[in-house]
Amino acid sequence: MKEFLGIGGYQREPEGYMSWQHLTFVTFLMVVMVISAVYFGLKNRSLDDKRKNKVLLASAIAIDTVEIIKIIFICIASDEPFDRFLEELPLFLCSIQLITIPLAALAKGRIKEAALDNVFMFGLLGAVMGTYLAGNNYSAYPVISLDNVASGITHSISGFASIYIGVSGLISMKKKNIYINFSIISAFCVVAYIVNRIIDYNYMFLMAGDGTPYDLIYNLVNGNKVLYPLIVSGLFLIYIFVFYYVFFGISERTNKNKKKKEEAHKEEICHV
Repeated sequence: MKEFLGIGGYQREPEGYMSWQHLTFVTFLMVVMVISAVYFGLKNRSLDDKRKNKVLLASAIAIDTVEIIKIIFICIASDEPFDRFLEELPLFLCSIQLITIPLAALAKGRIKEAALDNVFMFGLLGAVMGTYLAGNNYSAYPVISLDNVASGITHSISGFASIYIGVSGLISMKKKNIYINFSIISAFCVVAYIVNRIIDYNYMFLMAGDGTPYDLIYNLVNGNKVLYPLIVSGLFLIYIFVFYYVFFGISERTNKNKKKKEEAHKEEICHV
């Protein structure tokens, strides 16, 4: 248990990013995530939103509980607990779900709608990026360690919430809430950038790629300290716009096909 918690530092060598241990572990999490989200989503699809929301509330409690426990033990195990605490703030794209899932479960009105949109758009993306593409974590810590197990679970809960919202029918996705999600991501980027400058860290990966796909952008602009964070921030906003655009396009086409089928059915009845 002491070794799992990393007290005194991990004695085991990390198995490595994209090792079979890494891929096996995160694939197991993803399979459980998808199956459970689809199961509960289909099971609750015919229920009212209030009862559907109970699963989302449980997800909110679970993700924040796991994260708080992780932070407490990581700080206890560290020789510099305060510095380590500053490195665990919820200022990564994936960790925004620590805030937006509770908002999606507990808030009302447009805040709830925007939070549902945010979880739906970023939950699954964060789950994949924070597990399969988390090169910085799996290069630094053993696969079965507090850092990686807790991180894997929280990212899986984010993905679960995203899929559950879609399958259960809790989706909001209204055009009037696009600017709210622009504001949420922009605010996180600004705060993350300021914190990065103060404590010399890399929240939202605005300072460097750190073994993630953001390295491609970092290398493309030769690590330019102005262009790199602007491009990364811009990509978040572009992703939101494209996600809404594609969603509305698919919804519009689906509705048109549905109307055509209904009209065709009415004509058949009339002919009879």
